[in-house]
Amino acid sequence: MSLFKARDWWSTILGDKEEFDQGCLCLANVDNSGNGQDKIIVGSFMGYLRIFSPHPAKTGDGAQAEDLLLEVDLRDPVLQVEVGKFVSGTEMLHLAVLHSRKLCVYSVSGTLGNVEHGNQYQMKLMYEHNLQRTACNMTYGSFGGIKGRDLICIQSMDGMLMVFEQESYAFGRFLPGFLLPGPLAYSSRTDSFITVSSCRQVESYKYQVLAFATDADKRQETEQQKLGSGKRLVVDWTLNIGEQALDICIVSFNQSASSVFVLGERNFFCLKDNGQIRFMKKLDWSPSCFLPYCSVSEGTINTLIANHNNMLHIYQDVTLKWATQLPHIPVAVRVGCLHDLKGVIVTLSDDGHLQCSYLGTDPSLFQAPNVESRELNYDELDVEMKELQKIIKDVNKSQGVWPMTEREDDLNVSVVVSPNFDSVSQATDVEVGTDLVPSVTVKVTLQNRVILQKAKLSVYVQPPLELTCDQFTFEFMTPDLTRTVSFSVYLKRSYTPSELEGNAVVSYSRPTGIPRVIQCKFRLPLKLICLPGQPSKTASHKITIDTNKSPVSLLSLFPGFASQSDDDQVNVMGFHFLGGARVTLLASKTSQRYRIQSEQFEDLWLITNELILRLQEYFEKQGVKDFACSFSGSMPLQEYFELIDHHFELRINGEKLEELLSERAVQFRAIQRRLLARFKDKTPAPLQHLDTLLDGTYKQVIALADAVEENQGNLFQSFTRLKSATHLVILLIGLWQKLSADQVAILEAAFLPLQEDTQELGWEETVDAAISHLLKTCLSKSSKEQALNLNSQLNIPKDTSQLKKHITLLCDRLAKGGRLCLSTDAAAPQTMVMPGGCTTIPESDLEERSVEQDSTELFTNHRHLSAETPRPEVSPLQGVSE
Repeated sequence: MSLFKARDWWSTILGDKEEFDQGCLCLANVDNSGNGQDKIIVGSFMGYLRIFSPHPAKTGDGAQAEDLLLEVDLRDPVLQVEVGKFVSGTEMLHLAVLHSRKLCVYSVSGTLGNVEHGNQYQMKLMYEHNLQRTACNMTYGSFGGIKGRDLICIQSMDGMLMVFEQESYAFGRFLPGFLLPGPLAYSSRTDSFITVSSCRQVESYKYQVLAFATDADKRQETEQQKLGSGKRLVVDWTLNIGEQALDICIVSFNQSASSVFVLGERNFFCLKDNGQIRFMKKLDWSPSCFLPYCSVSEGTINTLIANHNNMLHIYQDVTLKWATQLPHIPVAVRVGCLHDLKGVIVTLSDDGHLQCSYLGTDPSLFQAPNVESRELNYDELDVEMKELQKIIKDVNKSQGVWPMTEREDDLNVSVVVSPNFDSVSQATDVEVGTDLVPSVTVKVTLQNRVILQKAKLSVYVQPPLELTCDQFTFEFMTPDLTRTVSFSVYLKRSYTPSELEGNAVVSYSRPTGIPRVIQCKFRLPLKLICLPGQPSKTASHKITIDTNKSPVSLLSLFPGFASQSDDDQVNVMGFHFLGGARVTLLASKTSQRYRIQSEQFEDLWLITNELILRLQEYFEKQGVKDFACSFSGSMPLQEYFELIDHHFELRINGEKLEELLSERAVQFRAIQRRLLARFKDKTPAPLQHLDTLLDGTYKQVIALADAVEENQGNLFQSFTRLKSATHLVILLIGLWQKLSADQVAILEAAFLPLQEDTQELGWEETVDAAISHLLKTCLSKSSKEQALNLNSQLNIPKDTSQLKKHITLLCDRLAKGGRLCLSTDAAAPQTMVMPGGCTTIPESDLEERSVEQDSTELFTNHRHLSAETPRPEVSPLQGVSE
């Protein structure tokens, strides 16, 4: 153990083949934490920014995962990082990152974690400045003697000093006689910038002189400056050092004096405020970086100087006090307080070796190992490992990633929907054609067991249903409290919702701080959106549901919708939705079938679903357990595809309108700029009909904005109708193939992945990707289909032909015995049961085209099912319509 070797306290290697320089390292309390501990900020020429907070368990440990607070890819090379008061209105520290063509200021903040995963850190962009010239380096300080904030000065590669007053650009000045950029520093005591020019002399420029000199954008030739075209940029003092400088640092003894330290290629200089040499030291080796800091002795300064011989020298003025060896050649060195350890030396090499070290030695704590060691039985270890893995796998299957707990012990939620309408309707601002829109009251009751603070209740219903209030906040300061809230639900717009199911979600935090969420679903009555109507004998769209039990009187199933009490009409009933749609329900007198018919395909969904639910409830009350529904007709895919095409057409129209609106907005701003230039001109000039063009463009912008808003409303309504039709298709597929609840849930996840439809992520591309995944996994026939990779990016398709082809193929494979599952064995090719006369599932596009032609015969237009489809028995519904 060498006394003159830096003791490794913590170290790591950054990235892979990344490069660093002297401006890429900074130590500061960048997240403004209360303990005041410094963080290590490192930027690389590859564009990566990393923030470390080392916490080694013991001296010499490498970097752990929790030591890296933040890692961000900024995509531009990082030239320099600094921390200061760069944001106006606050004295909090912020991070400034200098790129070659951009200056960015970020806010770094941390969030306390509730569980063992630790704290979370994030970096938010406060502002940025795009630079007109390529940057070299920067410095910061309280330019002009301002208090409580820092300004930034950037030196460009062509010799321009650009000053930024936080969020705004102040001015830019060119340095006289400039050739190549050198190091730059700011002296707060003299309010001046100090640099080393290509003439190998140290130069100082007052900030006030820079501020009042000729603007860089209006720089004239030297002869014109002599004629008095503006104040020349005059240097305050110069000192010829005879060599190029590597770095400049300014250290203050006290309020009355400061020193300027310049590290040359072979010498080390210390200058006074006025440029006079305080002392200098000739170096016998080639230095790489340095860092002056205040010494313990009065009137002296310590300096860390690293060289290319892997050595770090500590000087007190010109006297060498210590020399220690490093494992790499540093390009930047800093000293800070890390993990309550003061004076930690942080070094960074050009290839990414980051090390925190200290000087001196460690006491030897070596203990001789125990000689006796038993031999390991690897067979027993293997058996034990397999048993533990099996236990872990079983727990994950039964409970998931998080352990299941009894959340009802903390809070119980119940919802009660009133069976009657409100005496005074709470519907406001409705767009429904009827005179009076009813509303129904829903009561939510919460009962807690423990103390809960800020429990938030959110209620959601399917549009166009509307709530009088959808957000509530509760404070349970004592256990066993009961809180009840009431709100009303009504239909706001003139179309039918896709579901009558609502959802009440309560989010809260347990006393331990762990967040919890409880949801309780409730079902709204059908009469909220529907009235009794006159049955219709003819309709464009019809579906027939088969059952295995005798038909039930519709008056007993729908007691609130009986328009007539005639016994001859017990098997037919009409429904009139508040949005205007009409649906007719017929029950066969002699067979076990029910027919639902309407003029719009999507309007069949709610009545069909309500019929099946009420039949199940009816037979459950009768004690019948083997009741089942089925669908034996052809799948109505053609009507479904028409709704898909209509929805997709509205999406395309929306994109075209938004592009046209963007073009007109750009044109409007261009005309405004030209008019403003004309009005500012001292010599009046004709407008050349620019005002007329501005007025016409303004009218076009308003008209296009109205068209975009109208198209968005139509698109939202079309998406609601498409969801209703999708629910109906999933229901018919489940009844047709007798799918289990898990298989129906897979279909719902594939066909209904979105609650809202947007231009960025639409229904068509999302559903197409989900169905393609099912066709290539659980519904695949061969390993060739499983080998095909799906596109990772979802973009709006050119048309809906591919989606319709995949939906048809999905139904075809289900008809041939396909099985829906998401287990790990779904990747194995399945042996499908082929009914008589069925062709094999295609493995290429050419075969898919032939299947499409065959499928069009299988999934025909289902507008007059009973009249067109031949059956072995006489249709019982023919007597219903007579």
